Amino acid sequence: MKRNSKAVWQGTGKDGVGHVSSQSGVLNQNQYSFKSRFEQGIGTNPEELVAAAHAGCFSMKLAFVIDAAGYKAESLETSCDIDLVDGVIIGSHLTLRAVVPGISQEKFDECVADAEKNCPISKLLNTKISVDATLVN
Repeated sequence: MKRNSKAVWQGTGKDGVGHVSSQSGVLNQNQYSFKSRFEQGIGTNPEELVAAAHAGCFSMKLAFVIDAAGYKAESLETSCDIDLVDGVIIGSHLTLRAVVPGISQEKFDECVADAEKNCPISKLLNTKISVDATLVN
């Protein structure tokens, strides 16, 4: 399976503008710029898109891992913070709030560790990955 997206940039790094589109059409010429990346401008940015990809991938992988352990997740709510320092992504921090009836804290922690290590986006990122996970029952 292959998926793709496309970016078009016009102009200089600081004053130019770009847009991104995805194969699925969910992103369709969505704007990005220096201001949306490094200030508070309108549009998206690469780090925000990586954060969305990591949160989504981790949540789905965790659902599969929990299911394989014999439980069913009612809700997995994950946010992701990408840390960009001096032009380098130095970390991806996931914050999870999960509702998984009947699972023990120990089994839940095992499942979270598995998903953190084995979701495809975690494997892709060459950076420190951390997770704060809260099990709500």
